[in-house]
Amino acid sequence: MDIQTKPRGCTSFKVRQLMRRLSTHYDAEVSKSGLKTTQYSLLSQVKRLGPVRPVDLAGELKMTASTLSRNLQPLIAAGWIVQSAGADARSLLVALTPEGEAKWREAQHHWKTAQQKLNALLGVERVLALHQLIDESLELLGADDAADLHD
Repeated sequence: MDIQTKPRGCTSFKVRQLMRRLSTHYDAEVSKSGLKTTQYSLLSQVKRLGPVRPVDLAGELKMTASTLSRNLQPLIAAGWIVQSAGADARSLLVALTPEGEAKWREAQHHWKTAQQKLNALLGVERVLALHQLIDESLELLGADDAADLHD
């Protein structure tokens, strides 16, 4: 048996392949709620942080303010997120509406189904090992938030 002593191939390419497959898996289930997985994640973060300034939300999500604004617009237009005045005239807050809370609950059901299917496909032990490897890798690479966004 040939034991590899160094990685073969491009790690970035392999991780992107895995991400595409995982995204397809979750999107197939979460889309039954009418949301993209990325939209469900955004609703989850707004729910978790609860009225939050967009700049703080963007920081939590490690994205630019303009990217966040583009991602929020369809959720605001659908009536799932509302923008309101913040502490001063220059600041805004975003929060879930009651309809957004209901949409989040609906999507969470589908997300949980996707997670359970993934656990069955890969095995719980492999999923746990993958989570540990990802968390450790993020820490080593300097990421400061490797926590699961959907707990």
